[in-house]
Amino acid sequence: MSIEDYDKAQRLGQKEYRSQVSRGNYPYLPVLDDILSHTEIETRVDLGLIDIPLELIVGTSTEGRTTAFARNFMPLLKSDTEFATKWTALSDHLLEEGQRDPIIAFEFMNRYYVVEGNKRVSVSKYLNSISLYGNVTRYVPKKTDDKEVLIYYEYMDFYNYTEINYIWFSKVGSFPKLLKAISKNPGEVWSQDERTFFRSCYLAFSKEFNKAGGDKLKITPADAMLAYITIYDYEALIDIPAADLKKNITQMWDEFLMLCEDESIALVMQPTEEPKKNILTKLISPGPAKLRAAFIYDKPAKESSWAYGHELGRMHVAQVFKDNLETCCIDNVDPFNEAETLETLEKVIADGYNVIFTTTPQLRSASLKAAIAHPNVKILNCSLNASHRYIRTYYGRMYEAKFLTGAIAGALSENNRIGYIADYPIYGMAANINAFALGAKMVNPRVKVYLEWSTVKNRNIPQYFKDHGVSYISNKEMITPQHLSRQFGLYCLDSDDTPINLAMPVWHWGVLYEKLIRSIMSGSWKSEDTNSNQALNYWWGMSAGVIDVICSQKLPVGTKRLVELLKKSICSGDFNPFSGVLYSQNGVVQPSEHETLEPEDIMKMDWLAENIIGSIPSLDELKEEAKPIVLIQGVSEEEKE
Repeated sequence: MSIEDYDKAQRLGQKEYRSQVSRGNYPYLPVLDDILSHTEIETRVDLGLIDIPLELIVGTSTEGRTTAFARNFMPLLKSDTEFATKWTALSDHLLEEGQRDPIIAFEFMNRYYVVEGNKRVSVSKYLNSISLYGNVTRYVPKKTDDKEVLIYYEYMDFYNYTEINYIWFSKVGSFPKLLKAISKNPGEVWSQDERTFFRSCYLAFSKEFNKAGGDKLKITPADAMLAYITIYDYEALIDIPAADLKKNITQMWDEFLMLCEDESIALVMQPTEEPKKNILTKLISPGPAKLRAAFIYDKPAKESSWAYGHELGRMHVAQVFKDNLETCCIDNVDPFNEAETLETLEKVIADGYNVIFTTTPQLRSASLKAAIAHPNVKILNCSLNASHRYIRTYYGRMYEAKFLTGAIAGALSENNRIGYIADYPIYGMAANINAFALGAKMVNPRVKVYLEWSTVKNRNIPQYFKDHGVSYISNKEMITPQHLSRQFGLYCLDSDDTPINLAMPVWHWGVLYEKLIRSIMSGSWKSEDTNSNQALNYWWGMSAGVIDVICSQKLPVGTKRLVELLKKSICSGDFNPFSGVLYSQNGVVQPSEHETLEPEDIMKMDWLAENIIGSIPSLDELKEEAKPIVLIQGVSEEEKE
């Protein structure tokens, strides 16, 4: 290699130097000694001889030679120096024989700092090499709550069984999510073939992602790839034509933009008011365009109380909007057969339906794929905490009604023991349980809530309640015509174990669907989307008429008046069940009597109130049929890990 190449490398270094100075940055190589002087180190680990990605070699160990290089490792010294002569000779050697001697480096926070071999790194970067072999020692920082440190600890776990060091995420929890997305178990050692396959997939994706402009976003290629493979098949990345991969990346670009936001989900807590029209606008307005809305259920409405509630909602809007709305329902769509679900969605779209409601979280993945492929169709999924740009989700704040039924149970219980039967440990469920317990405690400080789960294996719930003297029980909110039962809502058991119904929390799905359809017809649907880089989740409660409580005539007059008073306070916003000092089974959750939990904290709640006897079950404790929905929206400790 001639001295002209050194001059070219030097010009690249000078350009980088000027760029860093103009931005007020240190223009030379970062020095690890300086960085570590402000960091508490837990330990050092010998990683041995490893392949180091050149893009991750960012600095030098000590200050010695740092000013000989710009921050991009290009040389700064003049071409008539001994340094330049050695640099040129080394480049000839690397071109002719390749790397013979490994460099020596320290690794800290997945960045590498050279102890010996700075010129080899410089030449290799100039030659656009991908990696260098090096003997590496890792500095492990003390674990703190700092975001970067938490990500680094996840990375170290990931590296221990994959030996993959070229990916990095910008969000905590992403390394475990990656394993889940590619169907690998934590701690499972990867084979060489699996590492090779993953590298090929990653390189193929990152190449197209960066070509599309991904290198200019505030996320890493790994962030984007994780978002991609949660929608599209991971293994298909190895064979997908570049043109198809580019098309998929382009179609889901808004998903990547959303990842750049610190708050990826916007919660809409109240329905948006319809835009006001003046008299002239009313006279010349052609009226709302006709909508065709399809409702997709995973089970027949006659067999599933959940599907039955949504079917009542569909019939409600069909009656309200009459000639301006055409509806259809398709039930028994298998959510675990994504190809079948996608085929169903494609069919209703081909039939001209421009609004689609998929009514369970298990249908969300197929809904998202269909929404990306058909951006002009409005697809909504009934679930909570979904950070996807192309679909909107909707749910009800059932915890408000549960607080009221808890207050009723607390007022009526004579032995301070109340039972609560929950189903799935998913987002929103802990809020329901805790609100019930807090409502009971508000009127009876001595009350205990005995928590049981209908989805846990090998549990005899009636016998458990009987053994503990529990006669007041909160159970499911809904029933179906085919399976009539009085074991719903809040009830008490008489001496013959016959349920006496006292109050029933109600989902008014028809009201919710009516308000959503009105927002589409009026145009307020668009105005709600104030941030184009956030997902939109509707989470409405009693003030919107979506949630309510029906009280039995058997309730004492005073208890009914209490319920009405609490309901008015919640609807007006004067009272929130999660305001004031809050205690969990493990201690203080909220210490101030003047604060209220944020909606996001209520939605993602994963703790139980101190007066609850029971726990949130792990995945292994659940019945097989319950696991799929918990894998999608679970809040157990196991799932978080």
